[in-house]
Amino acid sequence: MNDAGERKTQNKAMQRAYLFADPVSHTLSPAMHNAAFAACGLVAYYAARHVRPAELGAAVASLRQVDVLGANLTLPHKEAVLPFLDSLSAAARSIGAVNTIINRGGQLHGDNTDAPGFLAALAAAQAGNSDTAAGSAVVLGAGGAARAAVYALRSQGRRVYVINRTLSKAQSLCADLGGEARERQNVPWAEVKLIVNASSAGLGNPQETPLPDFEFSSLPPSALIYDMVYKPAETRLLREARAAGLSTENGLGMLAQQARLAFMAWTNCQPAIEVFLDALSENQPQARVEDSPP
Repeated sequence: MNDAGERKTQNKAMQRAYLFADPVSHTLSPAMHNAAFAACGLVAYYAARHVRPAELGAAVASLRQVDVLGANLTLPHKEAVLPFLDSLSAAARSIGAVNTIINRGGQLHGDNTDAPGFLAALAAAQAGNSDTAAGSAVVLGAGGAARAAVYALRSQGRRVYVINRTLSKAQSLCADLGGEARERQNVPWAEVKLIVNASSAGLGNPQETPLPDFEFSSLPPSALIYDMVYKPAETRLLREARAAGLSTENGLGMLAQQARLAFMAWTNCQPAIEVFLDALSENQPQARVEDSPP
């Protein structure tokens, strides 16, 4: 076979991308990425893999294979993955967390699309409510998603308070990225225009909330409550905030925005954001959940 024929055959080879998570059953990412592969006419598939913390190093090493585009990472791997990568983007290095790995000829590059994805989704949620686009914000949590949120909000010049069950973790985050670690009772809630739940509280549990017994009336009437949790779509946090007359938004928009940015990094294809949002709304079956290495 001549060189042109070999290239044509290689271009038709099935490529792969993955999500590494623990747990993984809640994910909607395969529906989005497989719809995007189809929209771009690419011979590829995306699978969710249940990767436990002790398995992360081996799972990441498997991404160096020639037919693997890369992977997404979510709980609890966004920070733990850093030692297994060859390079980091400036954003990933600053945030200290990676949600996207790109395979560049066997070299693994870590990036963070959570921060720009969050800002894009937040801008859409704030459309028509410019009062929430400035002013103080509260971020709930101190993990990888919280680090991305603080990084993004600080880039807008906001004053950011960070609340976490373990105060020392919030203090460590703020030492790295700015912001102020506070106990809940020490936040000036009357000044807060935005609350972002970047913790796992409420994930898969509609009765759990990161702010139990919270007086939403202590917030300005124009405040926005943004929950990065997207399953269930209606969390207790959002339900209680809406009952108090506040604007709310779940994490589906951010999920779609960060996924599109990751997809573009893997493929150089730029499908419209509607491809991802439509896949989410259609709630396609979550196929190819794997426990074995790719």
